[in-house]
Amino acid sequence: MKKRPNILLTGTPGVGKTTLGRELALRSGLTYVNVGELAEEGQLYDGYDEEYQCPILDEDRVVDELDERMMEGGLIVDYHGCDLFPERWFHIVFVLRTDNTQLYTRLESRGYTGKKLKDNVQCEIFQTIYEEAMEAYSEDIVHQLPSNSPEDLENNLEQILQWTEQWIKDHN
Repeated sequence: MKKRPNILLTGTPGVGKTTLGRELALRSGLTYVNVGELAEEGQLYDGYDEEYQCPILDEDRVVDELDERMMEGGLIVDYHGCDLFPERWFHIVFVLRTDNTQLYTRLESRGYTGKKLKDNVQCEIFQTIYEEAMEAYSEDIVHQLPSNSPEDLENNLEQILQWTEQWIKDHN
């Protein structure tokens, strides 16, 4: 059986992880996993956050749910956090970054308001997810990618596909 890499796509909500992940799966043959959808399907929650108006992810149950599949390889995991996942899971981590004014517009169009909107834009300004990734994983596997335009999407797809092909060649 051919070994295939596990890729983490992370970043603030609204940076384009899902769009990139779904298209990457189509073009690479890897399996796309949206952690938010996985949690919803399996009801992997531990309560509800009134302030942010969203369910609270049960991180341990998510990790348990994914562990076996991660060991098989070939997954693209999409989530706005990254320090909940074991370091051994991923061969590369891509942190998508978006210009703050664009991010604000994208989140507003999703219905984000008030504190939730402000906190997510601040998260991007302060590079919170990038710093989290740098602490959670070996620095040499963490990469930032701009995610502002359709051109960025195409460039990111091309770059990740090239990396994936090279990884498969090197490990088989």
